[in-house]
Amino acid sequence: MKNTAPIWDHVDTYREDFVGLANRVFDTPETLYSEYDSVAEHRKMLEEKGFRITDEAAALPTAVVGEAGTEGPVIAILGEFDALPMLSQQPGLAKHTPLIEGANGHGCGHNLLGSAALLAATAVKDWLAESGIKARVRYYGCPAEEGGAAKTFMVRAGLFDDVDAAISWHPSNVTCVNQANSLANARIDFTFHGTASHAAASPELGRSALDAAELMNIGINYMREHMPDSARVHYAYIDAGGAAPNVVQAKATLRQLVRAATLPELRDMVARVHKIAEGAALMTETQVTHKVFSSVSNLIGNRPMEEAMQSELEKLGPVPFDETDRAFASEIQETLSEKDIATTFTSVGLKPRKDLPLCDFLLPLDFKSEGGNGSTDVGDVSWAVPTVQARVATMAIGTPLHTWQVVAQGKSAAAHKGMTYAAKVMAATAQRLIEDPALLAAAKADHQDYLSDTPYICPLPADAEPALVPRPE
Repeated sequence: MKNTAPIWDHVDTYREDFVGLANRVFDTPETLYSEYDSVAEHRKMLEEKGFRITDEAAALPTAVVGEAGTEGPVIAILGEFDALPMLSQQPGLAKHTPLIEGANGHGCGHNLLGSAALLAATAVKDWLAESGIKARVRYYGCPAEEGGAAKTFMVRAGLFDDVDAAISWHPSNVTCVNQANSLANARIDFTFHGTASHAAASPELGRSALDAAELMNIGINYMREHMPDSARVHYAYIDAGGAAPNVVQAKATLRQLVRAATLPELRDMVARVHKIAEGAALMTETQVTHKVFSSVSNLIGNRPMEEAMQSELEKLGPVPFDETDRAFASEIQETLSEKDIATTFTSVGLKPRKDLPLCDFLLPLDFKSEGGNGSTDVGDVSWAVPTVQARVATMAIGTPLHTWQVVAQGKSAAAHKGMTYAAKVMAATAQRLIEDPALLAAAKADHQDYLSDTPYICPLPADAEPALVPRPE
């Protein structure tokens, strides 16, 4: 397709620089507030491209913000660069082959996500300078999306108070405007405090914190029959009381992850989970304390911005994959189940196909979304300012996120094509918002209309702090 949008040229100008950035971040996968090398790479690129830089944004050591332009509306473009644990994998190989057994890997494509977002921001920066238009573009380099709720802390700290609109994207199996259907969630650590004793000689003197933790899980299992269909509760033992079965465990900690479709529904679910914890403590004559580890809101949509982004997708057409891309994607599909592949189609309302290794189509704006949903801290940004996101194909159809197969495709030519495509979509959407005051006004009105019925209440309690990781020596 002929390039009809000049801002696409600015993306193409810097493509190789940002492919390099994506690959460098891929090579140093870091998780949950430990992204020191990754943020350093993003900061270096911001400096090289001439942005004004704010380090340690919202007092988060691995967050960075870069701004360009003057006066006028502020358009935020959101980036991420955190990885996932236990997903190390040799890139370019369609066989499970960890680079380092048990090490981290970019199993959700965030090496691509942050790089494309910064590429888009750079294109908008150059277009603003070239056109002389008064506006600002701001890149948010955000850590710890995978469980750390960094954007929620950033919203709470006021980093989006002067932003007019926000744009983001996520690597995917398909290409579309992302529908606002994520789940709000809260990760809460419940610690039970009991009394130790000899488990054989004097068990009657002990009060088991581990018993309390297990009873809490049983109580939540019974609650599952009586909660909304979209709600979810998961758990992990953070501390099971030690490895000595002949000692009554005096302390045990459970992390409960509570998910719900909306913030009000989440607050109700969390209150019920607290009652179950208190009941487990009463039954075992233990004490329970709790601490919120992280919490995020559900996404809310913005119809005017979604329509604008959809039109930019349609101008671009599908991601331009070639036969080499499709050949590697077919190899990846050989490692997947038929159900994996079918689920990609059925989750967006399409009939499954077995002959399509990569997405060669665009979904309509109002495609039928089916299946379960995850959570994202972009949700809190969407409550703070009008927000829109794209999903862009960067991987074989059927690839489940958070798997080694995502990592295997993270430095592929197809991934880099999808990343560049995403940058063009975001940059062009930002251009539309800046050039068309009526569009931006409509986006703000749509946002305010939603908030008038359901005001935003930050899901983090006032005393909640991010689970920061010290800089390595």
